[in-house]
Amino acid sequence: MDWEFPTPNPWTGLAAWLEGLSRSLGAPPEAVLVISGHWESEPLALNVQAHPPLLYDYYGFPEHTYHLKYPAPGAPALAREVRELLEGAGIPSQEETRRGLDHGVFVPFKLVFPNADVPTLQISLRRGLDPAAHLALGAALAPLRSRGVLIVGSGMSFHNLGIRSLENARIAPSEQFDTWLAQAVCAADPAERNARLVRWAEAPAARFAHPREEHLMPLMVAAGAAGEDIGERVFSDRMMGWQISGFRFGSVPP
Repeated sequence: MDWEFPTPNPWTGLAAWLEGLSRSLGAPPEAVLVISGHWESEPLALNVQAHPPLLYDYYGFPEHTYHLKYPAPGAPALAREVRELLEGAGIPSQEETRRGLDHGVFVPFKLVFPNADVPTLQISLRRGLDPAAHLALGAALAPLRSRGVLIVGSGMSFHNLGIRSLENARIAPSEQFDTWLAQAVCAADPAERNARLVRWAEAPAARFAHPREEHLMPLMVAAGAAGEDIGERVFSDRMMGWQISGFRFGSVPP
């Protein structure tokens, strides 16, 4: 049986934002490099398949969600380039030839690029979830931006699924962390931004928002890849009582 959500559905705003993302990019990217909060490896791993399958890495969902399709092509040539950049930065990596794209990739990108026509490469988080290491990972990947590769951190700014409100009533600690996170990510000085993000666990309600930080680390990678670009909050909404934000680095085409 499908889940039933109250009216209005608290996920509607997020879906609409995702559906509009591709239009905000101007020209389509040459490829997408995605860091999801659902894959950890040491050393870091890259999905190098030319035609990656999907990994339905969830349970208890409606039956139709286990039959979703997203046949985007892989990006093995980009994977080789990424590994060269990582090697130059002293970051060990390995190839993954069997694991499919997880739901941190195919669920949002079914809305962002519904035609599944953009080559997609997924890389893992580094086991241990050290924020400084993920900022460094992003910095190593930054040269890809100049040649049309879209770097996406797919996680959540709040991820404590045990605390929720089906009526979408406000959960105050989520707002406290969201306020801090927006101030940190959008700091005018990128060096200060990164320094704050390294100390994220000291933020108000930090461990309430992220009992485990795997869904926050993709943001660290995106921030590390941003270089001198200033962060901008481009999405903000309340869902299931959680205050959620999305961020972007770099200029938005007119």
